[in-house]
Order: sequence, then C-alpha cells, then structure tokens
Amino acid sequence: MINQKDILSTIQMIQQQHLDIRTVTMGISLLSCSDESIKRACDKIYDKICRYAQKLVPVCEDIEIELGIPIVNKRISVTPIALVAAACTTADYAPFAEALDRAAKNCGVNFIGGFSALVQKGMTDADRNLIRSIPDALSRTDLVCSSVNVGSTRSGINMDAVALMGRVIRETAEKTKDRDGIGCAKLVVFCNAVEDNPFMAGAFHGTGEPEKVINVGVSGPGVVYNALKDIRKEPLDVVAETIKRTAFRVTRVGQLVAQEASARLDTPFGIVDLSLAPTPAIGDSVARILEEMGLEVCGPHGTTAALALLNDAVKKGGVMASSSVGGLSGAFIPVSEDEGMIAAARCGTLCIDKLEAMTCVCSVGLDMIAVPGDTPAETISAIIADEAAIGMVNNKTTAVRVLPTPGTKVGDTVKMGGLLGDAPVMEVHRESSADFIARGGRIPAPLHSLKN
Repeated sequence: MINQKDILSTIQMIQQQHLDIRTVTMGISLLSCSDESIKRACDKIYDKICRYAQKLVPVCEDIEIELGIPIVNKRISVTPIALVAAACTTADYAPFAEALDRAAKNCGVNFIGGFSALVQKGMTDADRNLIRSIPDALSRTDLVCSSVNVGSTRSGINMDAVALMGRVIRETAEKTKDRDGIGCAKLVVFCNAVEDNPFMAGAFHGTGEPEKVINVGVSGPGVVYNALKDIRKEPLDVVAETIKRTAFRVTRVGQLVAQEASARLDTPFGIVDLSLAPTPAIGDSVARILEEMGLEVCGPHGTTAALALLNDAVKKGGVMASSSVGGLSGAFIPVSEDEGMIAAARCGTLCIDKLEAMTCVCSVGLDMIAVPGDTPAETISAIIADEAAIGMVNNKTTAVRVLPTPGTKVGDTVKMGGLLGDAPVMEVHRESSADFIARGGRIPAPLHSLKN
C-alpha cells in the first residue's frame, strides 16, 4: 500500500536528487526493409521508422506532465544495419545512416542507434562494408549512433575486427575533428552486447526482439548518494541493503513509465534498465557514491571493491522491483559524464589502468575516455582487446568508447557539452602493442563457455 511518506519521498527524489527516466527507447525491426536497391531500402527504412515512432516524443511529453517524472531522452534503436543492408550491391553504407538520421529528426528524438554489426566470430561482406562506412556515416549525420560487437563468451574475440576498429576510431576522430571528434562519442565497441539495451551509443534492436518494443532506462545516482548520507559509519552490509532498497524504488518509477508508454503507443513493453548513469551535474555522480562509502576520492585502493558492492546491490534491488529488468542494469562509469570522475581524473587518482580494473565489476567498460590525439590505432585496438577479454572471461558486457581527438595531449580537455560533458585527456601506455594486434585471428572462447 502506497502511503503519504512514499509519495513525498518520491517527489523529493525527483525534485532534489536528480531521479529521472534517462531514456524511453523504441526498438524497431528493419528486417522487412532489405532490398537490392539502396534507394528503395533507405526509403523503406525512413517510412517504417516514421510510421512506428511518430508519436513517441509527444506521448513521452504527455507522460512527463501527467506523472511529474522527467524523461530526459526519447530514442530509437533499430536492427543492426549490416543485416538489413546485406542484400544491397553497394559497398558504401553511409546512405543508410543518412536515412536513419532523417527519420530521427522527423520523429524529434535525441538519438537513433543501430548502425551496427555483430562480428564476434567473423565478418560477412556486409559487416566489413558497414564498419568501413562508420567514419563517413558519423561525420555526415547528427543523431546516428554506431556499435560493433567484436567478442562474446561463447565465440571468443575476433581480433581482425578489433584491429579494424582501432583504425576506424582514429579515422572517425579525424573526420569529425572540427567538432572535437564528436563522432567517437557516438561509437562503441562491445563484447557480449545485449539486444535490449536502451542506452546510447550502444543500443540496437536485436534479431530476437519483437517487431517493435518499448525499453526504458532509469537513472538515479543522486538518489543513492543521498540515501548513503543518512547511514554514515554504518557497516558495508547496511550500505548494500540501503542501495538495494533505493534501487527498488527507482525501478518501480521506471516500470510505471514503461507501462504507460507501452499502452499509449500500442507497443509491447520490453525491459526496464536500471543503470546508474551519471551526468556532469553536481549531485548526479557515481564517483561521489563511492566516496560517500568512505573513499577520500574516486580511484585509490578500495575503489573496485566499493563499485562491486554498488553494482551488485543495484541489480538485486532492480530484480526485486520488476520481473522485466534487462539491458545493462548496474553502474556506469563514463568519465566525461560524471563530475566526480572528471575531478578524480584531473587530480591524477583515476587513470585508465584503474578504470580497466573497475570495469571488471561495473555494468559496461571504458566509457567516454579522452586519450591523446596521436594515440596509435594499434594502441586503441589493444585497449579494446583488453576490455573484450574481461567481458569474455567474466561472461559480462564490456565496451570501449574512447575519444582520440586530433591535436589533443595529456592535460587538455575535450569539450562535448550537454550530457556528454567534458573529458580530461588521460595518459595511455606509450609502449607498442602493434605486433600483438597485427597477428589477427581469433582469441578462443574460454573453457567455461562450453555449457551445453
């Protein structure tokens, strides 16, 4: 039974503690849009997205007003374009990205994800065409996001794709250097990518998903932070229980919005993704949660343990609140989007090596990290390989989204603005990994992948 205290507490979470629905994402299958003619295929894609998602933004705005719950982003995810474009004879897939961009702008959404390829075990001709088209696609569009899955626990790691993605990231940064390399902020490389992720830049609509679906991402680092302020000096099991109860309440808010959006858009409800996704705003930081647990600053010894506790408690609280928790669900650590991590990176306590250790226990991976503009493509590939190995061996999703903005050096700041924030340029190892990356081939799947 909901009582007055619960209602007032929820109002406080929204008005003072940055609780929001970070995104309502409509997933749309584009498998029916395949065509030998790229023009016909692009026209089909545009028409189908506009037909399904035309009311997404106004419906979400109505829900915001009626329930008083902020919905920060309205987004679309689509079938990986490499699958849709495979029937075309052209090798340049940038026109598909432009069709997605036009449809997204027509629908009024913030981003559209799905300029993607799934190459964990090998690359088809269409996969290669899409990956090689990414730099042009992201430089010629505003709202399109791209992702490539290069590994999985079941398949191992496709090192040929890893090597290629290092070069693609460098080229994307170069082609968008007039905008501080913004293209790289819309490009993520995964291991164990999930099919129902509502968050960008990695969202795509998996082939196991229905014709269309509503997935909701809810976020509340500020709510967790404020809850922990009330239990200072309590033991860590009390901390875990407090986070779990808080995550439960946050997830219930997401479930309410998801069900409303699903009913009004006549679209099946998919999942609620409870991910503590920080913003550059003061009081909306995952790093500050870790510090509230007792760390002087984010980054020293103990940081990984604190993050492991946080991530696990968030997942447990979410699962208690909804039978439809999915996506990534946990704690994100995107450096440029978290004011506490920005501060820790600037003072030197948070480095890439420590972030890599933290990714063993958090929701995703090395996210929104600026590296020097002259970082070799092979070094970027090696960073991807390390993260993919963590994901493969631990049977979890990991990802890399790095920003090698041309002309930048350690100590500079890459200014993205908005929710993307500002990224301090962080040092990478200067010793070469080129010979390792040049070997190519495939890192085999671990023994524990053989579960049948």
